[in-house]
Amino acid sequence: MRRSACAVAIPFMLALALPSLAADPIAVVNEGGIRDKWMLAPGVPLATPQYPAQFVRRHDTVCLGVGYLLRPDGTTSDFALLRGWTSAGDDEPEAGYWQAFAESAGDALRRWRFQPRPEVTQAKPVYTVATFVFGGSSAAAQNRSKCAIPNLVQRLRELKAARDRRTASGDVLDDLELR
Repeated sequence: MRRSACAVAIPFMLALALPSLAADPIAVVNEGGIRDKWMLAPGVPLATPQYPAQFVRRHDTVCLGVGYLLRPDGTTSDFALLRGWTSAGDDEPEAGYWQAFAESAGDALRRWRFQPRPEVTQAKPVYTVATFVFGGSSAAAQNRSKCAIPNLVQRLRELKAARDRRTASGDVLDDLELR
């Protein structure tokens, strides 16, 4: 059995509280689902995260599903670890393990820039997810499915329910349209 980052998803998400952007709920779309209204800004490549230096000696393959808010100006924010997997198996990763990988993914996402497609008259915020695999190109193809989130709305509902059982609301999950 492989170790999952589910236990750290909610604390990481709560640390990224978001003030309400608007009265309207924020649309939620699965990975790749933004392509009908958004495109990469010209000349801006999709930055990739770096393997955290403090964990290189472990040689783990790590996969993360990281949620993010795509703002109307094309910038990204409100990064949250929504799912994670590591090849470390049942070995409990050391302190800061998941946070280091999530921060690296967030640093890459922070550099992503989008623009609305020409036919879009008014850009609206959207919440989506990106999947990252650390540990080599061959690892990506083999391990991406271990942390991919095929139904983002369902995953956010699960995390919101878990959060609501433990704490008061007030983060990005309250502003998302989970239909």
